[in-house]
Amino acid sequence: MDFEFTQEQDMLRESVRRMMDRLATPEYIRRLDREQAYPNELYQAWVEMGLLRMPFPEEYEGLGGNAIDMVVIAEELARKSFDFFSAYGGTTFCGMNVLKNGSESQKRYWIPKLLSGEKKMTVSMSEPDAGSDAGAMRTTARRDGDHWVINGQKLWATGAGASNNVINLYAKTDTKAPYRKGISLFLVDNDQPGVKLRKLDMLGRRCVGTYEIFFDDVRVPDDRLVGGENKGWECMLSGLQIERITAAAGYCGCAQAVVDLALQYAKDRKQFGRPIGTFQAIAHMLADMQTEVEAARTLMWRAAWMVSKGREALREISMAKLLSSETTAKVANMGMQIFGAYGYNMDFDMQRLFRDSRSATIAAGSSQMQRNLIAKLMGLAVQ
Repeated sequence: MDFEFTQEQDMLRESVRRMMDRLATPEYIRRLDREQAYPNELYQAWVEMGLLRMPFPEEYEGLGGNAIDMVVIAEELARKSFDFFSAYGGTTFCGMNVLKNGSESQKRYWIPKLLSGEKKMTVSMSEPDAGSDAGAMRTTARRDGDHWVINGQKLWATGAGASNNVINLYAKTDTKAPYRKGISLFLVDNDQPGVKLRKLDMLGRRCVGTYEIFFDDVRVPDDRLVGGENKGWECMLSGLQIERITAAAGYCGCAQAVVDLALQYAKDRKQFGRPIGTFQAIAHMLADMQTEVEAARTLMWRAAWMVSKGREALREISMAKLLSSETTAKVANMGMQIFGAYGYNMDFDMQRLFRDSRSATIAAGSSQMQRNLIAKLMGLAVQ
């Protein structure tokens, strides 16, 4: 097993880090969080840098990158804010779903628009009564000639309100089908007549935005159906592994950002005539924090390496997602303790990292769902 990066991957990491340091300044990030504003300037920089092209094959104007290239990008974007990875990942993962499951005409139409930044994409699965239980969704789509008519409600839709965004919507197309059957995937413009978005006031991850979406007799043409009628469950599963391993990388980036910020504070902050980092209680906390982040990163890199080699890695990916998200939440809590009252003050960045970290064990497959999946892969009949 070789975790050595190629020269190109080292250059990729360095170039992404330099770009993010230049554009995603602390003042810029604070403004986005305060105003709950989408990072449009950053997104355009990613387009111009070619980051959106990374996972797509050259025949579709992509760069032909692998899972390791993607986690390098994810970790660097999330070191500034996990929301930045969310904005990047929404379009790339949805685009890869079109690549895997769409018709050739859909690929030729949509992928160039995504890579040029003309269009964005986000996914919408969850509903008020269908979160982790995605098979219980109630949003429906019925055929009407050469169109589909969509009615229902979605919830927790990250980035759905972004400009020029196309919602990758999962809906029931056969309400009498068995559990997890009869689901289809549709591409719906977020400004389509009958689509109503309500931005939710969330505790953290506030710049990309989390939305509730209502669909009232929304008509979409048949060419917006991806993967075929009643094939949505297969589409949903086809992209989960790369999404979760890159999410794990993003959480590792967030966790490292917490450690870096807390470490610098411990060097600068003085009490009783010396930096607080020289007190054993604080030094040991920081040592534990860095050790746990490195453990999560190592598991994440192993899973990414397996994916890049084409090996089955569902168990390793699930463990990486579980450990990295739990580590992010844990070190953010410890970072707040090191900062003391300053961490609780809105003028300091630790409070944002703490707020953002709390979603890590919930989003993209909760810690409980990851544990269930890992246990089942161990041969346990978990209910």
